[in-house]
Amino acid sequence: MLLLLSALPANAQKKAPLNIHTLHLPKEIADRNNQFSGLFTYGNQLLLLSESRLQERAEAKVYALSLISIDRQLTDTTQAITYQKYTIQRLEKIRARLDSACQVYEGLEGITLVGDTAYFTIETTTPSTYCYLIKGALHAADATIVLDTDYLVPLPKPALTDNSHIHNAGFEAATGYNKSLLLLFEYNYFRHDNYALRIPNATRLPDIPQYVPVQRLPFRITDLVYEGKNRFTAINYFYNGADDSVYRPTPSDPAARLVLDGNGKYQNYCRLISLHYKRDKISWKPLFELPQEYMTYNWEGLAAYRGGYFLINDKYGPSGKSTLLYLRRR
Repeated sequence: MLLLLSALPANAQKKAPLNIHTLHLPKEIADRNNQFSGLFTYGNQLLLLSESRLQERAEAKVYALSLISIDRQLTDTTQAITYQKYTIQRLEKIRARLDSACQVYEGLEGITLVGDTAYFTIETTTPSTYCYLIKGALHAADATIVLDTDYLVPLPKPALTDNSHIHNAGFEAATGYNKSLLLLFEYNYFRHDNYALRIPNATRLPDIPQYVPVQRLPFRITDLVYEGKNRFTAINYFYNGADDSVYRPTPSDPAARLVLDGNGKYQNYCRLISLHYKRDKISWKPLFELPQEYMTYNWEGLAAYRGGYFLINDKYGPSGKSTLLYLRRR
C-alpha cells in the first residue's frame, strides 16, 4: 500500500510517499515471546536477534530469514518465508561473569557482524554501572554462534548529573563499519555531554572504547545501520509510558510538537533519522516519520536492504506478535 506522510517544517521530515509491506512470518518467528531486539543483513539472510532473556529461561538464539524467500513474498504474498535458527552458545558463562561483577544481565539488544564474527550488546538492569559488548564466531555449517568468553568489553552507562541511570536504557544500537564498531546509547538528550562509543578495531580486545560526541537528540535510539560514507540510519522512537517519562520533552521544547496531541497529552512517535560521523563528532537530521498506524509498535530492529529498510518490533504493538515491515520511499 502507498502511504503519504504529512508535511512538516523544512528542517524536519519532508513529505514523502512510502511503500510499506507487512511480511507474513512463519508461526515460530511471529511468536511474541521471541522479543526481537535487532536486525542485520548477512549474505542472503536477514538475521533477527532475540533478546535471549536467560533469566526467563528463554533460548539464546538468532533466526535467519532467507532474503530470496522474502523477495518472492514481496512480489507474491502467497509465498512463504523460509528460515533457520542459529543457537548462541556459552551465553550462560558470560552471564556468570556479569554476576561475579555484581552486574545484572537483562538481555541481548544489539547485533552486528564484521565478516563472520557476530557482535552483541548486553543490556543490564538500571542500577548496573555497565552494559557489555560480546562477540562470537558464526558457523553456518552447524547453525551456531559460539561466543568468545574472554571477550567482554564493559560499556559505561552515561548518567544524569546526580549519577543516577536512565531507566531501562542501554547501548541498543550497534553497527559495524570499516572493521570498526559504533555503539549508541538509548538516551542522548542529556543537557551535559552526549556521546557514542567507537571501537576502532573490532578484531582485537580494546582497552577503552573511544568517546564520540553526539549532537543532542530527543527520544530513544533503538537500532542503527551503516549506509556508507560515514553515514548511518537509526530508529528514533518515543514511548509515552510513565516509566519512560525521562524521554518526554517539556511542552516548550521544539521536539514536543512531535509527541503531544491536541489535548497536550503525550503520544507514541517513531521516525528514521540520518546520522553523519564527521570531524570526530556525530550530527543528525530527520529522514521520515512512520504513518500513524505504526506509531504504537515498539520498533527495536532496523536493517537496510535494496534502497529500503526492514523494521521489527519486540512483543509490543497492536498486532500482539512479532511484526516485520519492509518500507521504501518512492
